Amino acid sequence: MKETMHTVLLPEGWDRPKGYANGIAARGVHIFVGGQIGWSPSQQFESDDFIAQTAQALRNVLAVLHAADAGPEHMVRMTWYITDRETYVTRLKEVGQVYRDIMGRHFPAMTCIVVQALVEVRALVEIEVTAVKPD
Repeated sequence: MKETMHTVLLPEGWDRPKGYANGIAARGVHIFVGGQIGWSPSQQFESDDFIAQTAQALRNVLAVLHAADAGPEHMVRMTWYITDRETYVTRLKEVGQVYRDIMGRHFPAMTCIVVQALVEVRALVEIEVTAVKPD
């Protein structure tokens, strides 16, 4: 990562996003991970299952964190946007398991918001994170 006021994070091998950044690292080092959805690094959905998309969104968050030489242990805030509260509630144990499998036992301050829809029509969940890495 270059020594500048902020750096746009683009994990190696990912397509460049259009109109947004996957993440920004700012001096301090604060890391802002833009909302990640359940599609692959080439921006293709491989599943319409809520848990599969949640797992992929979390892997995407992790990839952006790794692009800043950070990991789940640096997360301080996480916001989830979901399109179906009932699915989330009824599959909460699966959500918890997939979260722990990918992020381990690192639990930042979290918020979950039900939204009518996400920008990508097939997206069922979107997750954004703020992380802070010690200087």
